[in-house]
Amino acid sequence: MTSRSARLVLAGILVVTGLATGLIASVAGASSPHVTTLTLQSNQSYKPVAPAGATDDYHCTLINPHLKSNSFITSSQFFPNSVEVHHAILFEVPPALASAALAADHNGKGWTCFGETALPGTGLEQISNTPWLSAWAPGHGNDILPAGTGVQFPAGSMVVMQEHYNLLRGDQPVRSKLTLNLVPASTPLKPLTLTLMPAPPDIPCPNGVTGPLCDRAASLADTSSRFGGDAAAFVGVIENICGRSTDSPPSGNTTSCSWGVRGGQEIVRLGVHMHLLGRGMKIVLDPGTPGARTLLNVTNYDFNYQRSYTLKTPVHANHGDRIGVTCTYDPTLRQELPQLRKLPPRYVTWGDGSSDEMCLALIQTVHA
Repeated sequence: MTSRSARLVLAGILVVTGLATGLIASVAGASSPHVTTLTLQSNQSYKPVAPAGATDDYHCTLINPHLKSNSFITSSQFFPNSVEVHHAILFEVPPALASAALAADHNGKGWTCFGETALPGTGLEQISNTPWLSAWAPGHGNDILPAGTGVQFPAGSMVVMQEHYNLLRGDQPVRSKLTLNLVPASTPLKPLTLTLMPAPPDIPCPNGVTGPLCDRAASLADTSSRFGGDAAAFVGVIENICGRSTDSPPSGNTTSCSWGVRGGQEIVRLGVHMHLLGRGMKIVLDPGTPGARTLLNVTNYDFNYQRSYTLKTPVHANHGDRIGVTCTYDPTLRQELPQLRKLPPRYVTWGDGSSDEMCLALIQTVHA
């Protein structure tokens, strides 16, 4: 995500002053007298550079929008401006973590940020303290949140913009842009909460396809060499959470995991994220029970057309309910797709690279 310009409109909603570290920030009035449009854009292009042996770069940049009033985000639109942008995420940084963010930013140069943790050196325990404000993947246009909901954007927050660059598509300098529509926190909206529910892919090489990286241990060692030891360790974390062996989990072209949910919530919107081998995802409330209910079944997943799905009627989640996530892949695409076919065959696991895989359900809820 990337983009902000400079100016203040609509007193009492938002005040943004001047240049932020590494990015330009600005506010402009939108068509509604109660809506402010905030634009985020880096003040310079960034040329992605992958680590040795890798084809992906994750880069984070810090911005201080000097928000004076609590707000809600009601919609966002990201403009990648280059084909190599794989995804973009905007993270909230609370005031308590501002010093860590400023230290990581290196006077506006930003930092490498593979994975989910927005700030380096703060540990996985800080993931919940740097929530997503907005996200983009190919296929998203103007992302309008469900009616009556908004994402809280507290006063005093700084933000981190993470962009994943896929160098299999290109390596040109990138200057992306993001716009956010904001309304005052006094607006009667329900705060939207995002929960990420992954399942661990364990996709062996197709029949008849061989190579050194078709061995799972060798593949994980390669993941560590590209993204660091924490990346391979995270694979084990997901396997363990999902009740699978961390050394020899079940492998195949599908993967599943179920996650507990907090009670007293309404599920209002769902999202699906896989990489280039992804074919389908199914999200089921209370799988394997007489009351099982399919919330979403995407059977024609296309990485270049990812979107969110707002439920026509919100679904109530009770204490003790579980959500099952199942993903399906076609590993033969690795030998067919232009981006992948020149790469060596491999046993594909969860990984940060475009040539790795993910199975990630994005569940957005409001309090009932």
